[in-house]
Amino acid sequence: MMDSINVAELVERLSSDEESVRKMAVFKLQNAIGDPSFADVFINEGGLPKLRFLALHSTGNTLAYCLTSLSRLLELDKGWDHVTDDLINRIVDLVVAQPLVNVNRGAMSVMAAIVGHPNHRSSQPGVTGFQRLKPAIDVQTQFLPMLVEKIASADHALCANALQLINALMRDAIANDAAFEWPRLIKQLQELGVIKSVYGLMQSSAVQDLAHPLLEFQSLTKVLLRKWREEKVDLEKSDHRRAIRGLHLASNSEKSKSDDPKGSKKVNPAKWRRLGFDTESPAWEFENTGFLGLMDLTDFVYKNEDGFQKLLLEQSAEPAEHRCPIARASLAVTNVLYDHFDVEKADENESHRYVQLESRTHFERAFKPLLLHWSRLHSSGLNAFVRLWKAAGAEAEDFEKIEELVRILIEQIVGQATRTKDIKDVEEELAEFDIQRLRELQMELLELTYEDAWGHHLRFAHRSPHFVGPRLTVTRQVREELNHEALVFVKEQRIRCLLQGAWFPQALNYAADSGPITSKNLSRTVPSTWRFARLSHNRRYLHYADFEEKTSTEPRLDALPDKIDLSLVSSVVSNVSASAPSTSSSDSTLTTLPGPASTSTKITIHGYLPASSHARQTSDASSSAQARKESVLLQLHPQSHTQASEWLDGLLMLLNQQPITADTSKLVNLIGGYGLKIRLLNVRFEDVGLEEPTLPSREGLDDDYYYDIGGMEAGV
Repeated sequence: MMDSINVAELVERLSSDEESVRKMAVFKLQNAIGDPSFADVFINEGGLPKLRFLALHSTGNTLAYCLTSLSRLLELDKGWDHVTDDLINRIVDLVVAQPLVNVNRGAMSVMAAIVGHPNHRSSQPGVTGFQRLKPAIDVQTQFLPMLVEKIASADHALCANALQLINALMRDAIANDAAFEWPRLIKQLQELGVIKSVYGLMQSSAVQDLAHPLLEFQSLTKVLLRKWREEKVDLEKSDHRRAIRGLHLASNSEKSKSDDPKGSKKVNPAKWRRLGFDTESPAWEFENTGFLGLMDLTDFVYKNEDGFQKLLLEQSAEPAEHRCPIARASLAVTNVLYDHFDVEKADENESHRYVQLESRTHFERAFKPLLLHWSRLHSSGLNAFVRLWKAAGAEAEDFEKIEELVRILIEQIVGQATRTKDIKDVEEELAEFDIQRLRELQMELLELTYEDAWGHHLRFAHRSPHFVGPRLTVTRQVREELNHEALVFVKEQRIRCLLQGAWFPQALNYAADSGPITSKNLSRTVPSTWRFARLSHNRRYLHYADFEEKTSTEPRLDALPDKIDLSLVSSVVSNVSASAPSTSSSDSTLTTLPGPASTSTKITIHGYLPASSHARQTSDASSSAQARKESVLLQLHPQSHTQASEWLDGLLMLLNQQPITADTSKLVNLIGGYGLKIRLLNVRFEDVGLEEPTLPSREGLDDDYYYDIGGMEAGV
């Protein structure tokens, strides 16, 4: 930059007798002064006194270029020694009286730099930026009104500079509240209509050009809300005491008391509880909301005093347990709005981040114009609270449930509102939203909230038409999943019974009961007494053999010469009743038999014999037909219903068919039920928005007691 501009020559031209020369010099200067190295050379060449002189005495475009150069120099934290009181007075005068837009822009940029950099080197150490301006502003009583008026300027650059200056004044006043009464400045700006003007800009098409100062104002609004919330309600402070007393007077409590015949008025023992406070000492009840809660409640009362009195009369006519505590509800709505807008979140850099967002959707959602109408949202939210209380027939113990419904309502209406949605439309929707739809939203939100942890395992339902809180139940899907898991477990257990093997008594039948009909067993005339069957390790063959007597040790697999290829099995049938109860939990009800078994329970395995087994007994023409004929491969006579269930359902499940016995169904249900109980025991009451139940007292109990958790299967 210095290669193309002779700094010494430019400084000399700033003091030229010709206006055109001075104008051209300062025009070049405004574009070059932002370079720190150029600024240093400019200062060393003695340019600052000449620039200050032009700021004090020039006019028109020369003055505009001069102020722009000065503001850019101050942004580099240079030139503060030449920011004197006469220069500040001159700039304040320009903001109030100068009609030229470009001069106004430059003047406000210089003032914003002064306010935004309070720790500069000056003749008044310790004096903050706004305090440097305050004497001049006090003289120019129209300064703040003119500044707010310029926010509505058609020139976006002037509008942005005006809003930046207001932001700087607010920030400096808040940061240095020990030396300055910042609430007075904020109140004055609000009375001048700054909220209305900024709200209009946020909803306008100019929002992109003004994004940075608008988001900064939004952030400062959160700072104010935080500061009011952190301020404790103290009756020693006159404004706090006045607000509390105003609530009592606005309630018109004197009309609710009858006069004593002697002329003295009775003292209402529920002076503050009548308004909805929990005690007769209301100050401490603002512990969580601070002065912000008191402001919200007083705004609601003062702006609708007649409606407030009518509401109190309506509630006083209700039974005590059905009365809506207005004051407590107001504090709850304040907390709901505070959480909804993330007021506690430090977002000082949010304006910079959002301005750089490429996504139009994210950029649009960065603006929260409804935040600026905090008081109106609070009043609408409190009215909605009372309406929901009445519609639900709520009682005192349901307060938190109504509060949660209001939280969902605010999220649905305010949270889903677009940037351009008018506050009046929001108020109407808050007043008309259907409570039944709100309950449905509550259920949907609760399911979504815990979907990550529990998937679709849990759902929420209402206990009664008047119950506004959720009841934890179990979805059909989770029951199906648990039943499937239980079925897989039982299948493995049943197959393990087959892998272990079992003894079966033989009835007095011949070929039909003796396994596959072959030449080997056709000649058999005396039946064996016991049959042992066992599934092979690869689960492809069922091995068996007949023995004259039951041995004390189970035969090894290689001692069972006969086997059935399970791939040839077509069906497994039995006379075991699907509803028959188990006679014993043991698989050996009949442990010893002196002779042939008399059991009538029978399992018959049908299948297709290989073609080679009959090739020698049939002709070639009939061989193929005989090979596909279904035959009895094996019969087993279980000794108990339990053993019958294990082997019948084990064989069916091994063939990927459904089990059919009552014992297996009971076992599946039992395991599925315990799985459900275990899952529900892992759910904390506070996780799902349920009140923690009161545990039974141990008084009068000895060591022999237990808690019944059976009801949890139903999700109670």
